[in-house]
Amino acid sequence: MPTAEIIALGTELLLGEIQDTNTRYIARHLRDTGIDLFRTAIIGDNAERIAQALREALTRAQIIITTGGLGPTVDDPTRQAVALAVNVPLEYRPELWGQIQARFERFGRQATENNKRQAYIPQGSIPVENLVGTAPAFITETGGSVIISLPGVPREMEFLMENVILPYLKEKFDLKGTIQALVLHCAGLGESQLDEMIGDLEKLSNPTVGLLGYPPMLVKLISGLPPRQIPSKMRRKCWMSWVRSSASGWETPFTVRMRTLWKA
Repeated sequence: MPTAEIIALGTELLLGEIQDTNTRYIARHLRDTGIDLFRTAIIGDNAERIAQALREALTRAQIIITTGGLGPTVDDPTRQAVALAVNVPLEYRPELWGQIQARFERFGRQATENNKRQAYIPQGSIPVENLVGTAPAFITETGGSVIISLPGVPREMEFLMENVILPYLKEKFDLKGTIQALVLHCAGLGESQLDEMIGDLEKLSNPTVGLLGYPPMLVKLISGLPPRQIPSKMRRKCWMSWVRSSASGWETPFTVRMRTLWKA
């Protein structure tokens, strides 16, 4: 299973002016596709710092996804940062400039000269046409890893993620599985009590088991990548029986409500 990291770019995110909703959206889709997400980060609009973060991420993960910084202005540094990270120059793609001009014409506007910056991507990168916006995305393959640079506008990012990026990742990494998650809502028990009851389960690696305290309910998260040969309904039933048997014998009664987040 490949591992991934997400880097959200933009000084406005660091200052708290805009909430980063892109990371949550991408994380859920990676989980649904069977990709382990190990780390996320937010970095301001500085090409050198972004490039350094990308170099470090490439030593840990096979998939790095960035959002933001693909606009036409001077403070949109993603193209330059990716080029620095993989040590290649930027190259002009006339077909991208044609796409940008055509998009502006459909909006009844004319592309300005600074929009031409968006037609430059790191040398050798795969251009990704943006059918719902003006900022082209791109995929940079380096070694056995990929850097996927997406627009920061949520609507554009979501469209490209669903229609281009996920199909690309499934094919490139031969992804056929999914990560399962169950949430058990337990009433009548505190976090420390439940930890006493199922502490041995929390030490497992597959599935992983963790406790989350959300008053007035305690939410217990069970996640993992079970063997594909076992039907998903059977897995969920086994997990429920497993947790109930581990908690049996405890004097305080409690109820468990199951909600399936992702299906196989």
